[in-house]
Amino acid sequence: MTRVGISRTEPSYSNLSPPFGPGRMYPELVSLLGDSALTGPNNHVYSAVRRSLAGLALDADHFGSENWNPLGDLVSPGGRVILKPNFIRHFNPCREGTLESVVTHGSIIRALADYAFIAVGDSGSVAIAEAPQHDCDFNEIRASTGLDKIVDFGRSHLGRELEVIDLRREVVEYREGTIVSRRVLDGDPAGYRLINLGPHSYFEGAGLDPNRFRGADYDPGPTSEHHQGGRHEYLLSETVLRADLVVNIPKIKTHKKTGVTLALKNLVGINGDKNLLPHHCVGSESEGGDEFPGSNWIDRTRSRATEVARQWLARGSWTGLVRLVRRAESTLRGNAFIRSGNWYGNKTTWRMCLDLNTCLYYNDKSGERFDSKEPVRKVLSVADGIIAGEGEGPLSPRDRPLGVVLASLDPIALDLVAVRLMGFDEHKIPKIREAMAARSLRITSVERVEDVEIIEVSDESLLIHEQPLETLNDGRGFTAHTGWRGHLEFRMENMEGQVS
Repeated sequence: MTRVGISRTEPSYSNLSPPFGPGRMYPELVSLLGDSALTGPNNHVYSAVRRSLAGLALDADHFGSENWNPLGDLVSPGGRVILKPNFIRHFNPCREGTLESVVTHGSIIRALADYAFIAVGDSGSVAIAEAPQHDCDFNEIRASTGLDKIVDFGRSHLGRELEVIDLRREVVEYREGTIVSRRVLDGDPAGYRLINLGPHSYFEGAGLDPNRFRGADYDPGPTSEHHQGGRHEYLLSETVLRADLVVNIPKIKTHKKTGVTLALKNLVGINGDKNLLPHHCVGSESEGGDEFPGSNWIDRTRSRATEVARQWLARGSWTGLVRLVRRAESTLRGNAFIRSGNWYGNKTTWRMCLDLNTCLYYNDKSGERFDSKEPVRKVLSVADGIIAGEGEGPLSPRDRPLGVVLASLDPIALDLVAVRLMGFDEHKIPKIREAMAARSLRITSVERVEDVEIIEVSDESLLIHEQPLETLNDGRGFTAHTGWRGHLEFRMENMEGQVS
């Protein structure tokens, strides 16, 4: 059985402020925090993270004592831990949403950073590393999530350095949907590694035309070139690949291209060039694309016009005209129509997502290990579901108070539990379904939902409740993204093993 630790708490970050200390003394924190642990109010999010780790039975023999070291089961003293949050963008344009449903909250990161410091000791190191969307203001993210104050606390009170690394090589500025400026960034100080999955890629044998691949920028050349002739290449962060332990910290929310974000999709943020990531195939399904459903003339015309505009926008031309056209389109069609592969028929993004997971789980400091029969890397996933996101995720979700933290050493197990909490059907989410069915280079030990064991720790004395997965669907499901609505929800007949 594969464990998922779940802890339930107040669905709010109210009354919490950086640096998000525990607000009470837990035995294992005495040597690290001393009296500073008592500063501030009782932090229920810190407690929820702690209980979710206890639910995994990490260092179970020492829980409740000053020697409890949950991450010590995963990394040795002197090791390096990378915390990988979801910092996709620094704002939420949804009127019913806030930044709290878009990014991983600082209170989750603070708790995991403390346990990472305990595990690696004085001779080890801990860093936060992320490659947000290329228009994200990283300084604003640092300020709004309280990272700067968490870093200052570690330096001044603990004598420990918590690095914060922006893994991007470029940042852009958008104006009304078009790029108006670009700025080169320092990127990953450890550099990047170009990994070719070759025949191990989920794109291999899929029948998709790489010349139709479109990535995150105007020029489709790099996207197609790195997925041609049996090559499937990704440029990944050396900081992440060299880590002794990666802690993946996703936000529970919906996603326009893959249905949900969660642990699997969060690894998009370990790459150094988002234009090597295929996001959709241009054109209608009848043309070999997955850009939009059907083949009506409006969508076909828009697609072809977009392809022409890409060429000019890549040269810095036509930006004013494109903005004018987009304003007119928004007035006539609104913003709810499906474009850019933002729907349940997207055959591209889920494959890219699973490729990135394969890259991480089957690479270590020395390089690729595609000959291994099981993952060569340990990854702890801890999902922030205190305030989750529904509707137009991942960039413009509506806040959905949920009040849960999930933890697992298996990304599929964690995503399965999150999906059921959201009221969605895992059989309708290709990235989960296909990872469970994979015959080689598996990233999960889960082949069916019955393989997942849910452990809820309800109080600090480790009172454990085991739950079947079916009990998590309480009928109050999340609202899916527009392009997935009506095609993602869990239906009662599936409880009898039928896929609708």
